[in-house]
Order: sequence, then structure tokens, then C-alpha cells
Amino acid sequence: MKEALWYEKLPEGKVHCGLCPHDCTFGQGLNGKCRVRKNIDGVLYSTNYGKAGGYGLDPVEKKPLYHFHPGTYVLSVGARGCNLKCRFCQNWELAHGDQDEMEVTPLGLVNAAERYRSFYDVAGLAYTYSEPFMWYEFVYDTCRLAKESGLKNIIVTNGFVKEEPLKEILPCVDAMNIDIKAFTEEFYEKMAHGSLKPVLETAERAKEYGCHIEITTLLIPGLNDSPDEIEKLVEWVSLTLGRDTPLHFSRYFPSYKLEIEPTPVEVLERSRETALRELDYVYLGNLGTGDYVNTFCPGCGSKIVERSRGIKVRGFKGGRCANCGHKLNLIA
Repeated sequence: MKEALWYEKLPEGKVHCGLCPHDCTFGQGLNGKCRVRKNIDGVLYSTNYGKAGGYGLDPVEKKPLYHFHPGTYVLSVGARGCNLKCRFCQNWELAHGDQDEMEVTPLGLVNAAERYRSFYDVAGLAYTYSEPFMWYEFVYDTCRLAKESGLKNIIVTNGFVKEEPLKEILPCVDAMNIDIKAFTEEFYEKMAHGSLKPVLETAERAKEYGCHIEITTLLIPGLNDSPDEIEKLVEWVSLTLGRDTPLHFSRYFPSYKLEIEPTPVEVLERSRETALRELDYVYLGNLGTGDYVNTFCPGCGSKIVERSRGIKVRGFKGGRCANCGHKLNLIA
């Protein structure tokens, strides 16, 4: 355990946690909604500090990040705890369960990533699997060490965090994949026990800071996949983050507390066609193979990154398409 950041002590031994928009206030012996920030004798502690529930070497494309050092690997690590309660959670065992944990340290993870570099093309570390911001103190300490060692830091997040904690950690973060679960407040309230507005603000602030941003939306039949909602999401991404922002639509499969049928392939294809009217890069996930995972130049249509048969970057020089000179939002 470690004393938490971003909280204030209140009378009668209570504490107010200021890490996320829930603004939890609770008494001694109790946890916040995330389950991992606990009031012990009037002091707020991060109870998951130094405890990892998930750990492994992944292709960066699995995050998913398609425009950030494609073809490289990242040491992925995550801990229990999440500040949303999505009925369709894909990693509920870690986010809301009580998986076995291993002891980790910031220096140990940085050293592990550097050792992997002897065998693989490792870009850095990814804080992922559950919600990294609910592991804030540990992620913050590790990010700073990784940055000093020349490693990249990636955060895969639901974006439900307050402005000041986000600003504090952003100087150490190189890329983020932000999960926009739907484009209505009603969905967030009923299906995720959260709010859309803070998520959009997180994406805007990270973009303004210069962090590489990619967006993911899991399309769930009848809940967030209507043509009207897709159009609104795409318009917001294009106008606010830029038309060259990569957008990933992922196919839903039954999980956790939601048992409706998987997303029809034609719904994902239709959503992609809609998005491509305003965005340069739109990908489909959980479908297997196909051109939906490859990167094409928006200017001439040349294939820049092949992912359906391994990862190959070609026709990319000086940040531009080698064929037509179009500037590409691709960090390689």
C-alpha cells in the first residue's frame, strides 16, 4: 500500500478522493467505487500499489494502437480496480474480481522491459487490462522511471479521470487509447455507471498536450450502434481530435453481465463506411483478418502498414507517404 495522491482529509475521519469524477467521500475502513482506494484511519491509501494482476509482452497493435510504432512490442501490465462498472466488461475478472496478484516495483518493470529489448523490438510499457488511472500512484512512478530510461509509456484507459491528475501524468505519457463506450450520457449512466463528458474532456486535453491518441468503441447491438449515434461520434472525433485520428470499432461478444448476441459483421462494416466519410483511418477489431486492419494512405490509397499477414511498414518516409507525399499520422 501507499498513501494516495489527489485526496483531502475531512472531519470525523472521512476522506474525499479527487482522482476521478465520482468524487467519492467515505469514512474509515471503506473503499471508493473503484474498490482499491481505501480510508485507513483517516488516510487514503492506494491498496493495489505494487500489485499486478496481469502481465505480459504484447504487440502494440493489441492495445489497440495502430499508428504508434507498428510492429513493436510493449510490456503490458495491469492491476485490479476500475471506476466504471460496465455490464459488458471484457476484463471483469481483473477489474472487478479478486485475481491472484504478483508483487512488482516500478524499477523492476523498467528493468524487465529493458531485458526484453535483447530479444524483441520493445517500444516501452503499456498500462492496460483494467483501468490504469485507478493504479495512479504506481503508474505515475513507473512512467517517470520509464521515461528516464528512454522507454515509451502507453495508457489504455476509459478516460474517466479528473483534469489535474491527468495533467500531472501527461508529460510522461507518449500514447493513449481512450475507450469511448458510447456517445450518449444515457448509455454511460445505465450500462457503465459513469458519464460521457469527462471522457471526451480527457481526450481533448491529451490531444492538446501532444499525446498520440487513438479511440476505441465497442459496438453493442441495439445499445450504441445506431447510424445516428455513429455519425455523432465520428463528427466529434473529426472536429475535436482531427480527421487523422485513428478510430477502432470492435465487435462485441457476450461477457460479464450482458448476454445479447454478438455484433453483426454488417453493422461494423456499415459503421466503418460512415466513419470513413470524415476520418482517414478506421479499423475493425475482433473480426480476424482482412483489410480492416491495414493502414492505407488517405491521399493515394497505397498500403502503408500490412497487418493481415504479419506487421510490415512500407511506403513511409519522413512522416509522409512515399508514393504521393501525403502527411500521415503515423509514428514509426
